[in-house]
Amino acid sequence: MSNNNKATRPQPIAFTLPKMGESITEGTILNWLVAVGDTFAEGEVLVEVATDKVDNEVVAPFSGKVLEIKRGAQEVVKIGEEIAILEVLENTSAATPVASKQTPPADTQPIKKSTPIQLPTSETARRVTTNHNRFYSPLVEQIARQHHISYEELARIPATGKEGRLRKSDVFTYLEQGRIFQFAPPVAPGGFSIPDLKLDKGTGRLVEMDRMRQLIADHMVYSKHASPHVTAYVEADMTAMVNWRNAHKEAFQNKYGEKLTFTPLFVEAVAKAIQDFPMINVSVDGNHILVKEYIHIGMATALPSGNLIVPVVKDADKKDLPNLAQEINQLTEKARNNQLKADETKGSTFTISNVGTFGSLMGTPIINQPEVAILATGVIKKRAEVIEKPEGDSIEIRSMMYLSLSFDHRVVDGYLAGSFLRRIADNLENFDIHQSI
Repeated sequence: MSNNNKATRPQPIAFTLPKMGESITEGTILNWLVAVGDTFAEGEVLVEVATDKVDNEVVAPFSGKVLEIKRGAQEVVKIGEEIAILEVLENTSAATPVASKQTPPADTQPIKKSTPIQLPTSETARRVTTNHNRFYSPLVEQIARQHHISYEELARIPATGKEGRLRKSDVFTYLEQGRIFQFAPPVAPGGFSIPDLKLDKGTGRLVEMDRMRQLIADHMVYSKHASPHVTAYVEADMTAMVNWRNAHKEAFQNKYGEKLTFTPLFVEAVAKAIQDFPMINVSVDGNHILVKEYIHIGMATALPSGNLIVPVVKDADKKDLPNLAQEINQLTEKARNNQLKADETKGSTFTISNVGTFGSLMGTPIINQPEVAILATGVIKKRAEVIEKPEGDSIEIRSMMYLSLSFDHRVVDGYLAGSFLRRIADNLENFDIHQSI
């Protein structure tokens, strides 16, 4: 009878570091989630291990008890090397030592869901503590990239790992619970944590930002934080358009009672290009791209105070040049007199910033969220240019302008951005000089 009892008594089992990929030969133990004497259930995470590719949460292949931990945190361990001694609890089916039967690769193991984290409501999200000094494992960063989670957003996710480490289960729980910090305003002024560098800021008159300037600052910092900005440039020969406008602006004003600036001509060229490249006219919605059914063009406009505002030309693609000129002039006048209504500054799908108005040769504009691209038009400047003709090259005085397109590289690639920008330039260069007013 005693021999039978001895035969059924649980034996200590060597727990080895499982295989974690074809090219992985070793890993670094980051954190044990159990201690000697602890019991655990099958599928529970026992240890976190970092490799040169990803981080892994190694789960228990059976329910048991920790008898001994043989390799501690920050130790480098070979695949298959013994890292702990476990004991199988009674009434469990697992009886094969881990040393002779390895667990599946960590990236294919079923992960037991952690207890839901009590996240604050969206109303209190702005007050959540942001941990900017947190270390993120390669695995967490990979998950963040897949879900377009910024480092600022990661820093707001409650962490359950040792010493405040963010585990992948924390990220998955956060995603399951609605990702409430996705658009949370930053805690620190200006949208980022300012290090205490003891900078000598000098002396002078201290001017407090007005409310609009604070909103602009937050919006600009958020845009640079949310969207990976890339800027492309082209040059357009504006000679034909400049000559046509100079020849017709007086007659245009006499007929329609409106000044003919370059802005409606730019809006018209951009609206036509958007029709050819609709994937520029989008917004990012989580893991989806929202393609807009309308073309609303925003115009970055400077106010007398120095602040910027963006009035919007709705359905710009459906309006002819006289209607565009009239609406743009009205919006500009309202902006200068602080008479714009809220609806006149909402809903833009693409924005134009005419930095040439201030004499700038070109600019690198910041995207007007939630759009994915913004165009800057530089000053129109006469230059000597080489003109290629069938009879030979010649040097002529031409009116040239640089155009720069800043775009969100999450959803706009270089080919799309470059093609779209070139199409705008082509529309400007191929302006119909024979059209009547």
